[in-house]
Amino acid sequence: MKNIITAAALSMMATAAFAASHSMAPMVEASAQSVENGVVSAEKVVAGENGWLVIHRTGADMKPGVVVGHAPLRMGENMDVAAILTEDVKSGDMLMLMVHSESAGMKTGTFEYTLGAKEDGPVKMDDKLVMSVITVQ
Repeated sequence: MKNIITAAALSMMATAAFAASHSMAPMVEASAQSVENGVVSAEKVVAGENGWLVIHRTGADMKPGVVVGHAPLRMGENMDVAAILTEDVKSGDMLMLMVHSESAGMKTGTFEYTLGAKEDGPVKMDDKLVMSVITVQ
């Protein structure tokens, strides 16, 4: 009887752990960094679906500006995501690292977003953008 209860408890714990790992809220974890090598990185990105880590310029207003880089994301947890910058970024610049979806576009696997477009647009949770702002060192 004791073994049956233990097995049932372990099964419930495993089911709960599996559900928790598959329902992680989208997020971006990044910190200030040098981009002298032409790359900006996020330590961790969680995406609810395949999509993109998009690098926007931003300022004190904290509004997303021009896209200066992007990298593909897999659904779930992505570690050490690196995006090649497509424009010069200098020390003191602020960058917004944001999760975008892979939806409403014409081609799967091709980044199609331009500022304000619906293709491969930003992901929102509770009506807030999923992003992190860093200052370039």
